[in-house]
Amino acid sequence: MFIARALCLTLLGLALCTSQVQAQDAAPFPTRPLKLVVPLTPGTTTDQVAREFADRMARKLGQPVVVDNKPGAGGVIAAQAVAKSAPDGYTLLLINSQHAINPAAYDALPYDTLRDFTGIALVGDAPAVIAVPPALGVRNLAEFIALAKKRPGEINYGSSGIGSQTHLAGAYFATQAGVVMTHVPYRSSSEVTTDLITNRIQSVFTPAAFVLGQIREGKLQALAVTGPERLSLLREVPTTSEAGLPAYQFATWFGFVAPSKVPPHIMNQLARTMKSVLDDPALRQKFADQGITPRYLMLQEFDGYIKSEMDRLGPIVKASGMQEKLTQKR
Repeated sequence: MFIARALCLTLLGLALCTSQVQAQDAAPFPTRPLKLVVPLTPGTTTDQVAREFADRMARKLGQPVVVDNKPGAGGVIAAQAVAKSAPDGYTLLLINSQHAINPAAYDALPYDTLRDFTGIALVGDAPAVIAVPPALGVRNLAEFIALAKKRPGEINYGSSGIGSQTHLAGAYFATQAGVVMTHVPYRSSSEVTTDLITNRIQSVFTPAAFVLGQIREGKLQALAVTGPERLSLLREVPTTSEAGLPAYQFATWFGFVAPSKVPPHIMNQLARTMKSVLDDPALRQKFADQGITPRYLMLQEFDGYIKSEMDRLGPIVKASGMQEKLTQKR
């Protein structure tokens, strides 16, 4: 009798536990505003991606999605804030390729890139444009590489800072092209563009959105696009493969993550919502106008992609000496 009663109590406890889990899974989400943390300042491409998604997600979820810009330390400040937030699906982080670069660029991070975050969705990537001032006197990528080989260390390339994606893009190019170039870090992309136009620096490796206007006005010359296909907004510009350097490809990608341990049903709902947003023709056109190619990987697939990018970019970061430069900067 005692054993039978104990068994009944055990089964009752399991049933209650199961019903509680089911009730939790069935709980409506969201019931209050969401916060989308962005690791860069307003007006940047990453910020624009965030705001396009925030507006459309708010309409689909029935709750506001508030963009919270937390720039600094190459995205570390924003990532740390989200990693420490409650794993309830109400605080999300928009990341770009920098998220996968930072583990190799910094000797220590206040979070674990793989353990403390869980991927929601990759939504797009933007190849870089290799741009130079017309005064440099080169007409194509082959001539640019030949000039850099002829004048080792004299050709500068600008970036948005030590350890940034534009820094890595230039360092990686130099390695693949077999040239020696000098890196010049800046604090803002506008400063980079100004000095490039006036030939104070001789090249940049940056997403098309930053230099598109100057290219169209003839103030800058685009030599190649660093993706596998030409951009619709720069159809006349060849890819690096077409221009004779197939080994070099580089793109900035964009995606959303959440703190680890967010309930699966919430993660699934967020991923489905982002897929629905990405399928919007108006958004896809806005992406194309900024040189961004829509691309979708969901949940565990995105986690795997981040890990593969860390493995791919890590050796490039170490070979560039970024970590030593960042340590000296401190």
